[in-house]
Amino acid sequence: MSPTAASRCFALVPCAGAGARSGAALPKQYVAVAGRTLVAHTLSALERVPRLVLTLVVLAPADTQFEALVPGFVGARGAVARRGGSTRAETVANGLAELAARGAAPHDWVLVHDAARCLIRPEWVDRLIDACWDDEVGGLLALPVADTLKDEHAGRVAATVERAGKWQAQTPQMFRLGRLREALALAGPNVTDEAGAIEQQGGAPKLVPGSLENFKLTFPADFALAERLLRTRE
Repeated sequence: MSPTAASRCFALVPCAGAGARSGAALPKQYVAVAGRTLVAHTLSALERVPRLVLTLVVLAPADTQFEALVPGFVGARGAVARRGGSTRAETVANGLAELAARGAAPHDWVLVHDAARCLIRPEWVDRLIDACWDDEVGGLLALPVADTLKDEHAGRVAATVERAGKWQAQTPQMFRLGRLREALALAGPNVTDEAGAIEQQGGAPKLVPGSLENFKLTFPADFALAERLLRTRE
């Protein structure tokens, strides 16, 4: 699975979760932020990366909202598959199978990106592609941990954790389709990100510096911060 001139880049966006921690009345990917749904911002940024030949959004099987809330996405470079699973890993694995069924080859690159990281910029995606294109393993956007870390027990500090050498994983995470499919199948359904599955099979993904703005919207306060940042961009 060495790099080849014939390799292509695909994006895969798992979008099947309920987002219970967000406090929203509907799945968080459909919450309006700065005038558009969260996932619409995400997909708009990916659309502006020319090297992505197709972005596949993996929805829950019963999702009936996407096309109405993200009009115009499906087309030559955008597709949906209602093949979401009960975990992120299962959803991604199903999405990889869908890409393969649509003609993606084992040596093609797949960039898996969280729908809830709606502040992603095209230039950050390009930076990841440039850094990983000739890499044997692939890699991910990430940030060195700057804050002091604490272990917790019963609401109190149990220990201070050494932060040197620690990085906070972000997305996209970029790996070859065949290798990632195999790694996810062996890792099981509870692995929390694609890099973790690759690591379990002996791979050492490359860390590519990301941005503080590329945070995952999870809690209610995150939406207010994203609103302010997106309005500032506009």
